[in-house]
Amino acid sequence: MNAPPQIRLATGRDALRIAEMSRDFIELGLGWRWNRNRVLRCMHDPTYNVIGAYDGGRLVGFAIMEYRLHEAHIVLLAVETSRRRQGVGAALINWLETSALVAGIGVIYLEARAGNAGARMFYRSHGYLEVRVRPRRYAGREDGIFFGKDLWLTSRVTH
Repeated sequence: MNAPPQIRLATGRDALRIAEMSRDFIELGLGWRWNRNRVLRCMHDPTYNVIGAYDGGRLVGFAIMEYRLHEAHIVLLAVETSRRRQGVGAALINWLETSALVAGIGVIYLEARAGNAGARMFYRSHGYLEVRVRPRRYAGREDGIFFGKDLWLTSRVTH
């Protein structure tokens, strides 16, 4: 098992690798919408956090979260295949949830492809509930599963 990753805000130097990870691990078969420029726009937008998980300075995972008035939305989250099931995704989720609570936000939403059983299991294991199905959400052919988590409720239960 590898050491826990360092989680921090990503920098412009990471934008291309984040975009490539999105293309290879999230957008596979859908076309490439989250290119370097789009990631950079999020990095410069105060309503987003773009974070990276680093192992010895090497980016091994990332997440992008949008902050809205009363809720947050995890837009993207991916971990290199070789680092999955080693706590990298959990560290990213923990950072995002803590950040949302500090910002006064108690609800986080996200969406996963219906066919991505691994992602669905991961999010459920972190307390996210499948709220609804969005038919043909991805390229008009694959359903999306919309998840939600009430951080205020779960933080009272676990602390």
